[in-house]
Amino acid sequence: MSLRRQLILVSLLLLTLPWAGCQFLREMETALRQGQAQAVAATAAAVAASLAERPDALYPNRDRLRSPDDTSGSLYAPLLESPPLLDGYEDGWSEPVQQTYSGLETRIPSLGYRAGVYADTLYLMLHITDSSVTYHDPGLSPEPNGDRLILRTWLDGKRQDYVIATPAPGSVRAQYASPRHPAVDAGQIRGFWQDTRAGYAVELALPLAITGQRLGVYAVDVDGHRSSGWRTAGNTGPLQQVAPPWLIYPPRALQADLARFAQAGQHLRVTDRHARLLAQAREPKAPGVGASDDTFWLVQALYRRALAEEALEPRTAPATTGYLHAPEVAAALEGRATQHWYGTDSPGRRLLAGAAPIRSGDQVIGAVIVEQSSDQYLSLTDRAFSRLLGYSALALAVAALGLLLFASMLSWRIRRLSRAARSVLGSQGMELAHFPRSRARDEIGDLSRSYAHLLAELHEYNEYLRTLSRKLSHELRTPIAVIQSSLDNLGTADQADARATYVQRAHQGLSRLSGILDAMTEATRLEESIRQRELTRLDLAPLLESLCAAYRGAYPQHSFILHAPEDCAWVHGAADLLVQALDKLVDNAASFAPAGSAITVRLLPHDGYWAISVSNPGPALPADMRGRLFEAMVSLREPRKADTVHLGLGLYVVRLVAEYHHGSAHATTRDDGNGAVFTLLLPSDRSAVN
Repeated sequence: MSLRRQLILVSLLLLTLPWAGCQFLREMETALRQGQAQAVAATAAAVAASLAERPDALYPNRDRLRSPDDTSGSLYAPLLESPPLLDGYEDGWSEPVQQTYSGLETRIPSLGYRAGVYADTLYLMLHITDSSVTYHDPGLSPEPNGDRLILRTWLDGKRQDYVIATPAPGSVRAQYASPRHPAVDAGQIRGFWQDTRAGYAVELALPLAITGQRLGVYAVDVDGHRSSGWRTAGNTGPLQQVAPPWLIYPPRALQADLARFAQAGQHLRVTDRHARLLAQAREPKAPGVGASDDTFWLVQALYRRALAEEALEPRTAPATTGYLHAPEVAAALEGRATQHWYGTDSPGRRLLAGAAPIRSGDQVIGAVIVEQSSDQYLSLTDRAFSRLLGYSALALAVAALGLLLFASMLSWRIRRLSRAARSVLGSQGMELAHFPRSRARDEIGDLSRSYAHLLAELHEYNEYLRTLSRKLSHELRTPIAVIQSSLDNLGTADQADARATYVQRAHQGLSRLSGILDAMTEATRLEESIRQRELTRLDLAPLLESLCAAYRGAYPQHSFILHAPEDCAWVHGAADLLVQALDKLVDNAASFAPAGSAITVRLLPHDGYWAISVSNPGPALPADMRGRLFEAMVSLREPRKADTVHLGLGLYVVRLVAEYHHGSAHATTRDDGNGAVFTLLLPSDRSAVN
């Protein structure tokens, strides 16, 4: 795989940036959700505390607060958005039949009702199932004698019955069926009677004030032949003497109080202690809250997919009988304030419902429910995700383009370096002039310069190999010629002295050949011997004194000057290897120093090392050769004597000895420019000082 493709694959790691951004948005959404839950809980608690000071707002009739819940008899009448038209038809009623009452012995007749409150008026839509409707016959008696409806209210602790009968379908008005209450006009109860396939329907309107917050209603079915008497169906009956069931509807005072607490985007509800809805208030969203709807649908889908969470159960609507069945409501009526999240039809959106108990003393008399959708923080997260998606796409595009350009540039530089390395080998050998030396301060630039240095070293080594044949030919030709001439002359010589001379010359030629072979294998033998040497503690000062004394006898044409400290110079080394290295340095110095000159040997401490330097007068070191003098087969000597062999291995031996002792060797020109200084650095043995 090419480097460009590798970098493109590596650039895919940048996809972790949008993922990290999505995780941040998830955490932000969680924090916003927690903040919303706290705000909803605080609102519910504040409303509950306010309503707790006014229990009459929830229960205008305090008797209902003390009475048990009558799930079957009580009538529930929610608020209506507009008053229905009294025509006997159910077109104006959006709610289904709330509850149906049947006869005690048979299911016929049955009475189903719908109820609602608008302003101060109660509206009823009654459906009566009757196989045979018998209308009132005024000719028989002025009293109702056919099928009829009875309404029962409760005023001043007394019941009041009203009868609704008609000789034919049409408008109807109530009549008194019991002693008249002085403050009530039965004519205020009006409506419309309409036949249906199953029986008949009656739509009524009556003032709330005349109900006393109680209302009983039952239908009387009169048999057409009047042989089997009559039957009833409803939430009360003709023989019941107790107060009729409760009429439960939202009190106007409670509705007004609740509307004051409504905030933008919130839906407030209040239930009684039996979880029946008493009041609710809804405030429209503030401008801009639904701004997430303007976000592109694909962005929303990606965001919902990226931050997908577990599905939640939907929020159930209040029952037609007014009961609000929800876990937070049940908990609040038990005295615990809780919050609960619900799912919605819109993907990603949620509904938060928080409930708080309304307490009157030690008794829980109701609950406040605050509902709020997730639109408020979703509008923030949707816009944040949209911007994150845009910025991430831009960053990925820029990063991918940058990496592609960088990979192309990097690949081009590597290919150029590869082509340059291949082009070095020409028909005439290595052509170093064609190899570029990069000035870039990076790894590829370092590699280019290392290649150039390596090729230069290789070129010099090849040049040395080319000249090695001439050196060997020159060195070997003389001893071979000496041996050849000596043998030739030996065969023709008659005198013993002449024969002895020729034999001696042949031995000298053989000795020189042996010296050449020894010089060529000296470095290899030294490398092998070094691996078997053990380092011991030794003092360099007396070692140098003894060596200088020996050098004075070995090189009488030169004088030797030693500068060494009076204290001990301890090192950890091999004495025989150090002697061999110093022999090479002194021999090198004697080779270049003029006859009668002085060779100076110094021993000085230097940054944790002992520096042994050999200084000799003579020619200065070439600048281009200072770093290569200690390499194998590098020599600056010119053969001056026929019996001298110089193959450029002496200083290489010095370097091997220095590296074995964890030191180094280097050469410089003397300060006066006349001669050279060769230095051998050896680590000092600090433990020996103590």
